[in-house]
Amino acid sequence: MEQSIPPVSTISSTTSRAAAGQTLAAFVARHPRLAVLTGAGVSTDSGIPDYRDRGGAWKRPPPMEHQVFMASHAARQRYWARALLGFRTLQAARPNAAHRAIARLEALGHVVGVITQNVDGLHQRAGSRRVIDLHGRADVVRCMGCGAQRMRHALHDELARRNPAWLEARAAAGPDGDADLECDFSGFEVPSCTRCGDGIWKPDVVFFGDSVPRARVAAAMACLAEADALLVVGSSLMVYSGFRFAREAARRGLPIACVNLGRTRADALYTVKVEAPAGEALAALGEVCGGFSHPPA
Repeated sequence: MEQSIPPVSTISSTTSRAAAGQTLAAFVARHPRLAVLTGAGVSTDSGIPDYRDRGGAWKRPPPMEHQVFMASHAARQRYWARALLGFRTLQAARPNAAHRAIARLEALGHVVGVITQNVDGLHQRAGSRRVIDLHGRADVVRCMGCGAQRMRHALHDELARRNPAWLEARAAAGPDGDADLECDFSGFEVPSCTRCGDGIWKPDVVFFGDSVPRARVAAAMACLAEADALLVVGSSLMVYSGFRFAREAARRGLPIACVNLGRTRADALYTVKVEAPAGEALAALGEVCGGFSHPPA
């Protein structure tokens, strides 16, 4: 049965690290078992750029669309040339204070699972144990013809051998292993799958126009069903694949807290919103919650 959610009690433009921690800690004290939904803002302190500004608008052209990637060799040349440069940032990234705080909250018994829209694997590297990679993982590529998989670094090694001059190019890193590079990509060599002969290699991630696999959505909904509340961190929720979980939490009557700099699609649904950097706010929350007793199993 659909339940009504409580009215918004706090919309906070918080600059104090301590105040952010206390506001979130009060929420956790009332709702000690959280499902955590994260987006690009949780990884910006790791050096990975995000997609949107404080108003929720694109900072750069939207990411590659699935149909364009599959239909156009030129689009694939552009994608992989830019990725050869930009993926270095993803490879070099390390978990930051936000990732570590979420992992610590899980260890303390306050997080039943993490539903992430990110593809960087940093939650797992920080020690989070139950992570649902809603949009897949960028470190794996899949042949769209035969389904063969290989590690992305191996494909990038092959790309580098075939296109050595491109390694000298310089471009600012973009989100999810992209780079801000525009030039003539027509000479860039993109290998096909050697297993089936002509299959297209694609990162094992959900591009725009893709659908999130049903099993992942079901796993995320099951995680939400185990929780007392939902905590949204670093996501504008402008994309439906993430917004659906805030909407479902509201439908179930679960309180929702949010840590995000700027507007989100679910602002009307929150019980608490803290506008502060994710790392600072969650690190402060983790410090306070370290003194809580564990919730019952």
